[in-house]
Amino acid sequence: MTCAPLRRRSSFTLLASAAALIVVGCAGAPEPTDVTEAPIARGGDIQMNEHHDVSAPLTLLPPAPRSSVLVEHEVKRIPRHFNTAQATDPVVQATAPAPLAPATSLNFNGVGNGFSGPAGTFTVNSAPPDTNGDVGPNHYVQIVNSDFAIFNKAGTAIFGPVPINTLWSGFGGGCQTNNDGDPVVVYDPIANRWVISQFSVTGANGGTVPFLQCVAVSQTADPTGAYNRYSFPYTGFNDYPKMGVWPDAYYTTFNMFNAAGTSFLGAKACAYDRAKMLAGQAATQVCFNTSTAFGGLLPADLDGARLPPAGSPEFLVALGSTANTLAFWKFHVDFVTTANSTFTGPTTLATAAFSEACSGGTCIPQSGTTQRLDSLADRLMFRLAYRNFADGHEALVVNHSITAGTSTGVRWYELRPDVNRNLTMFQQGTYAPDANFRWMGSIATDQSGNMALGFSVSSSTLHPEIHYTGRLAADAPGTMTQGEGTIINGAGSQTGSSLSRWGDYSNMTVDPSDDCTFWYTTEYIPANGAFNWSTRIGSFKFPGCGGVIANDFSISASPATVSVTTGAAGSTTISTALVSGTAETVSLSVSGVPAGATASFSPASVTAGGSSTLTLNSGTAAVGSYTLTVTGTAASATHSTAVTFTVNAVAVNDFSISASPASVSVTQGGSTSSTIATATTSGSAQTVSLSVSGAPAGVTATLSPTSVTSGGNSTLSISTTAAAATGTFALTVTGTAASGSHSTTVTLTVNAASGCTSSTQILVNPGFESGSTGWTATAGVIDASNNGSAPHSGLVKAWLDGYGTTHTDTIFQTVTIPSTACTATVSFWLKITTAETTTTTAFDKLTVTVRNTANTVLSTLATFSNLNKGTTYVQRSFDVTAFKGQTVRIFFSGTEDSSLQTSFFVDDTALTVVQ
Repeated sequence: MTCAPLRRRSSFTLLASAAALIVVGCAGAPEPTDVTEAPIARGGDIQMNEHHDVSAPLTLLPPAPRSSVLVEHEVKRIPRHFNTAQATDPVVQATAPAPLAPATSLNFNGVGNGFSGPAGTFTVNSAPPDTNGDVGPNHYVQIVNSDFAIFNKAGTAIFGPVPINTLWSGFGGGCQTNNDGDPVVVYDPIANRWVISQFSVTGANGGTVPFLQCVAVSQTADPTGAYNRYSFPYTGFNDYPKMGVWPDAYYTTFNMFNAAGTSFLGAKACAYDRAKMLAGQAATQVCFNTSTAFGGLLPADLDGARLPPAGSPEFLVALGSTANTLAFWKFHVDFVTTANSTFTGPTTLATAAFSEACSGGTCIPQSGTTQRLDSLADRLMFRLAYRNFADGHEALVVNHSITAGTSTGVRWYELRPDVNRNLTMFQQGTYAPDANFRWMGSIATDQSGNMALGFSVSSSTLHPEIHYTGRLAADAPGTMTQGEGTIINGAGSQTGSSLSRWGDYSNMTVDPSDDCTFWYTTEYIPANGAFNWSTRIGSFKFPGCGGVIANDFSISASPATVSVTTGAAGSTTISTALVSGTAETVSLSVSGVPAGATASFSPASVTAGGSSTLTLNSGTAAVGSYTLTVTGTAASATHSTAVTFTVNAVAVNDFSISASPASVSVTQGGSTSSTIATATTSGSAQTVSLSVSGAPAGVTATLSPTSVTSGGNSTLSISTTAAAATGTFALTVTGTAASGSHSTTVTLTVNAASGCTSSTQILVNPGFESGSTGWTATAGVIDASNNGSAPHSGLVKAWLDGYGTTHTDTIFQTVTIPSTACTATVSFWLKITTAETTTTTAFDKLTVTVRNTANTVLSTLATFSNLNKGTTYVQRSFDVTAFKGQTVRIFFSGTEDSSLQTSFFVDDTALTVVQ
């Protein structure tokens, strides 16, 4: 999907030379190529995030405005010319299995037309919804085009629905301004975090801003808390992003187009530095491109607590570039030495014969209308679900929509890695038990190897319905044996001559709490109509899954890279987490330590859920980079994690840096400190300049002094506002000298101030809809006409200046900020238009101040000028907690010279108090 105008379509030309990347057999069906024949790209395109920061808790972010413009999002077709002719399907399951499907345990409406949650009621403004969601230990997060909501495990909405770009409030740029969609949410079961992303493409075609992928990683397991936020830039249109969680990175794939969106450039696969993003630090992306023969790549997404074997590459799979094939790639990323990153493939994997549903386009019938629906059969359907099973085998499952006789069905595959980490076809089947049309599927496996497949069903006598089927691990290969269950049967069809898009994708996920319960979400139509879709969320479980809960744990290293000089030592924290059952003793060991170096744990064993410090001393080891494997062994399971150990040559002069204490905590509004100590480790003492990074929103970290002679100390002072982001953060203190740089980490925990849970907006008539009620204003400032700009919302706005004469316009409201306020924040939406052409001189200004009742300025919050002009309203927010207990005026003053016209439009003000 894209945010282009309604009904826009593009055509493409397939480059014949692209087929040269595929090796096929001399006759008959294509055979899998040997791994040595697959092309290997090295290094990749390396780029830092464009911007990153830390948000306030999601519950404290002001909801972004929701567009009322109805848009059908365009599908950008992948230029495929294969599997469009009718083919006989040798693996079709054409008879209905026995009705054994388990009933749903939860079944409730998600975000859709008329859906109400804590943030209000949602109205559809785009189609299709691009429905997806994921489940964690305590929450279900669902996201659709434009909005998202968070549910508890009972199916009750506890947050939302709000526009997705609410999550980037205050971030700036396209991630904050645009709400372009193509959203994805995934749960990271390794770190117990949430990852939410969407793209920003509006305005990028003009060349003044980059195309962006906006990615937010929760700081805790609570999806309503604070997030580490990132934007990653691209020079082309990054369409149809899909994400997968892997131990070494968050992998995202795109279908890339030129800036105008008219020419397909091939697929792009990118690895985001997961370790840095979990810590809220600046993050790198490493990307590789395919030829135009491929699109719709899906990255493997981890299910369950067992990680892939240490060092395993990420797998990516797509439909092949020749008939009846899949293609796969292996992506290995190295964020320490990026030149070592590799992208191996494509390797061709033969499948049973098939024809793409609707020749890849639109043909799905509905009851009561001639309007057909899009199959989107030119690509695989989200997700490529990966699982490492207790018996040691690994499996990836994926699906797509194909022709099945006179209708359509869902072709599904189970792929397994061999000893060389190449994917092989283990089993495949087409689920099409009757003449109804089935498409837009999503598939996953539980811990016992049972599969669940969700999909949409429609026909000329059926409104679109949401169904599911499945198979048990011991069932005959290639069959879905469990019959067909129903989540909801839609009561309407999607009408409108141009509205053919449906879904774009859905999502089947597995509950990490028991690793057995499936959760599925997609769209349906409650009544005949256009732009009136709803979504549904249902869960179910196959009997017998799991049996007795096994004792299991996970293991990870932070940081995953330790870099020292010859003869020096460094450390990393080895953390374990209880995954299921009862916590057992985990014994720790490490392999791969180079000759001359030593490694030790303190302690050498922990109870699952505990952590240990791994100290690495380079000793006399040769300079170089080494991959160490840290293994945790318990009575019931063994797991490993990798640590990169880099030994650098000793500089003639060198120093070390450390922090004491290395972990500090503070309550919102409080302060704390740590001593930063340096020492001369070789050669002579030298001047060390100190800096600190990683402070989240609302936290100020300063060093005094900012430079010392090695052997000297500095004090790191940390102060927090009452609105500071809560959670645990890594502050990195870096010392830089002539010989090089060294860093140390101070772990900062910011705890919420007690009682700060209730949020209230206390301005009267904040949107000016009641005229001057509550406000004192210059005549004509509160304006219901469209003098150069419509209001941000409603019918009225404040219009300061704009006359082209020397004068001043003012508007203010007197308000008392409660003395019990934990935080107080002034916000408003501002749009500036001007006829001034200079780019250097500010002729006209809007000043926002806090004044007392005698009109004395107590604080100037901001000054805006004709240099800040823009085409849209932008929300501005300022902390006024310092004035709690006082009666003050929130004062807007616009001054205009006698030259060209400038207008300052202010709307939807707020003074939000948290108590």
